[in-house]
Amino acid sequence: MPEHWIFAYGSLMWDPQVPVAETVVARADGYARSFCMRSIQYRGSVEAPGLVLGLDPCDGGACSGVALRFDPGDWPEALAEIRKRELVTEAYREAELTLTLADGRRVAALAYVMRHDHWQYAGGLSGAEQARIIAAARGLRGPNADYLFNTVAHLDELGLPDPALTELAARVRGLIAPADGAPPARDP
Repeated sequence: MPEHWIFAYGSLMWDPQVPVAETVVARADGYARSFCMRSIQYRGSVEAPGLVLGLDPCDGGACSGVALRFDPGDWPEALAEIRKRELVTEAYREAELTLTLADGRRVAALAYVMRHDHWQYAGGLSGAEQARIIAAARGLRGPNADYLFNTVAHLDELGLPDPALTELAARVRGLIAPADGAPPARDP
């Protein structure tokens, strides 16, 4: 019986919203994770887009994340839910990638890769511009900053620190911290 895997490199790592049978640290060679997609729904709005992660082809690159394996009986419904979430504006394309798992296995997995020809593509923004957008944006799933902070925290917990995202999170914290140095307030 075939195995069903999805590569998670952003919020799917910490909030898949579907039953997962196995989670394994994984690497996708030839790709990089970056804040390259304008979010107009979940972490921003049409009037004030946020930024979310996309998986970009990158010669010589490698993106670490997790491979999510699904039980065959859960697969059809889980895939439908993930597609509904990830393909809502068709800014990603679904691609099959070969992942290298932490335990040495190599598996085929679906991944959501950013489409450069889509109007939501926002590659090439400076770190300062990314931070400004992320600090200000808010969507149906809350502040854009929380998406960044949760991703950084989860990568750190997995032993996969991402220095570029950690630096971006520090910039965003600096923008949202009140002048008195107190932690920023969050809506419930």
